[in-house]
Amino acid sequence: MNRSFLLKSGIIIVAVLLIVGTWLILRNYKQPVANLDEFAQCLAQKGATMYGAYWCPHCQNEKQAFGDSFRFVPYVECSTESKKCLDAGVNGFPTWIFTDGRKFEGEQGIEKLSQESGCPLNL
Repeated sequence: MNRSFLLKSGIIIVAVLLIVGTWLILRNYKQPVANLDEFAQCLAQKGATMYGAYWCPHCQNEKQAFGDSFRFVPYVECSTESKKCLDAGVNGFPTWIFTDGRKFEGEQGIEKLSQESGCPLNL
């Protein structure tokens, strides 16, 4: 094989690897989560509590939707506070319960929580 062919092949391989690498990075890029402190605080004021479990992927999705603002959301970890969850009638995870008795089972998303609570989303 001649040297020119090897050089061209090497350049093509490097270019393809760069393109594929860039595509993989961009494909997995997630937009930063908006600051939802006021929304999470409003949910707390309206008496919303999320019941979940650390091993539950839907619970993790719900928490991630809030980003750092989840620290303001009243949360009960059912794997360590099972009596609270049983007393509240939690059958699955996540479960959102409002003090007025409304219960929402499964992953809700911040848009639905906004609609149900009346807490505005300032995105």
